[in-house]
Amino acid sequence: MGQGAAPARLRRDARAAGVSQHIARKRFGQHFLVDAVVIDQIVRAIAPKPGQPLVEIGPGLGAMTQPLLERCGALTVVELDRDLAVRWRQRPGVTVVEADVLQVDFAALADAAGAPLRVVGNLPYNISTPILFHLLAVAPRVVDQVFMLQKEVVDRMAASPGGKDYGRLSVMLQWRYRIDALFDVSPEAFDPPPRVVSAIVRMVPLATPPQLDEARLSALVTVAFSQRRKLLRHTLGRWLDEQGFAGSFDTQRRAEEVPVAEYVALAQAVSVSP
Repeated sequence: MGQGAAPARLRRDARAAGVSQHIARKRFGQHFLVDAVVIDQIVRAIAPKPGQPLVEIGPGLGAMTQPLLERCGALTVVELDRDLAVRWRQRPGVTVVEADVLQVDFAALADAAGAPLRVVGNLPYNISTPILFHLLAVAPRVVDQVFMLQKEVVDRMAASPGGKDYGRLSVMLQWRYRIDALFDVSPEAFDPPPRVVSAIVRMVPLATPPQLDEARLSALVTVAFSQRRKLLRHTLGRWLDEQGFAGSFDTQRRAEEVPVAEYVALAQAVSVSP
């Protein structure tokens, strides 16, 4: 089905689901996915199975929710928009958590499900990074995450050392997840179209991640990338001196040249320094 026909089809499906006549709200960052081909690609990437504890962040008009529900039989949705939450409560098999996703206790959802979660969604672009960090805390309770985000955010998440996209977000996520950028999504796949290209990313928590103080890693990486054009001796080097670090670390590099594994090892070393 072409993109021109997709919005009309989705609205027909939405009326059948009881979620019609909803106007996107800017304050919620709402852009509703309407391209049938893209929707099918995303659902196939998620590959939901019956019985899996599936949580969708921001179901919107149900572009992904409906095909996911058809495949897995039941799922939980996190929806802040009161009107949409009311309408989704009318759907059999859908459990609604009406809340700001940044306030949702995903560990409690995993406890209620009795199993690790699969988390999916078209994340609100205005708070996508805070959502990623909110979920970082519950990575041990998650099987995988498949999200739609701005392409530039996905590029940063999956970036390798040495490029302009490699930064704090790259390090803080890659120490805990395997990150795979799957495919891009054009603005025309949405109603209303966003002003940016989107992308689909899969995040799989590492089975045996390095043990470290996450706050310490965050602090040192934030300092390292605070002035990314300067050599690390001007930023991270001074911070390490303040921490009383007596170990060895090459600060004659820029922050973007240091691999994730070295940042992780440094965080571990600083944590045990006298």
